[in-house]
Amino acid sequence: MTAPETDRYISFCNIDCDKNADQLIQMLNEHLQASHGGEKWLQYFHHKLEEQQQRAHDNLHFIGNQLNMLYKYFEECRDEQASALLYQIEQECC
Repeated sequence: MTAPETDRYISFCNIDCDKNADQLIQMLNEHLQASHGGEKWLQYFHHKLEEQQQRAHDNLHFIGNQLNMLYKYFEECRDEQASALLYQIEQECC
């Protein structure tokens, strides 16, 4: 049995945007905790994640606002899995 094709322009059915966003943020936090990418990235995302909490935005909202920076960060970290998940989220949910 194959998974149904997803198309956000038809329906968000079968697309778990929140779960994927939460998973990506977990991956981001793991990189930040390991100090990957240097101080510049640590400060940047620390500040942005604080803003997210203050404004009570969910992880999908955060990702949508940080797409370009997240792509650059995961590229610097050489994390192809995170980059692929980010692309999937962008295509399906943003």
